[in-house]
Amino acid sequence: MDALIMAGGLAQRMGCGEKSCVNLNGKPLISYIVSALQNAQGVGKIFVSVTQATPMTKKLVEEEYPSLHIIEASEGSYVGDMIYSIKEAGITGPVMVVMCDLPLVESDIIDDVIVKYDTCEEPALSVYVPISLCKELGIRPDTVFNKNTKLIVPTGINILDASDINNEQPDYNYIIDDLRLAMNVNTPKDLEKCRQMMAENPNPLL
Repeated sequence: MDALIMAGGLAQRMGCGEKSCVNLNGKPLISYIVSALQNAQGVGKIFVSVTQATPMTKKLVEEEYPSLHIIEASEGSYVGDMIYSIKEAGITGPVMVVMCDLPLVESDIIDDVIVKYDTCEEPALSVYVPISLCKELGIRPDTVFNKNTKLIVPTGINILDASDINNEQPDYNYIIDDLRLAMNVNTPKDLEKCRQMMAENPNPLL
């Protein structure tokens, strides 16, 4: 399965330019998700969607990850850029779309999501965590859904059918109780919390 990293946005709530290039323990944020995808058994080609707002990200990927494929999107919205990038990449089957701000995600999670997708009947899959994990980390999520009376939070990992990307697709809600998926970096507080978690757990399998 091919994967698309969405890396066309700015870290506006962090006030430090391009989110993909935010420094976390000496490495740019995007490098963590790149590593997870590269080490996953179920991932083929990896594409990175950038925009005119993220020239440093484009340069970083070109210099550090020459095997990755860069797509320059310009639609001006997350969904628009995603659709454009998937079409421009020429992907026709299922594609995993991931955010660049998930530094604790590892290849085992990526492969687990792919295996789950292969066993579900829906054409799409969305990954969530219970809101209790966000509360445990002291994170206030931007979006919360009610699934069978259970509050869940989207993680920024989805699988879609690229051949039907223009249309809304019924999706399987895959709820994973894993702190690593709850830790996305949007604010300075999130970044500091992530550093703390990494320091306390050198082995990222929390």
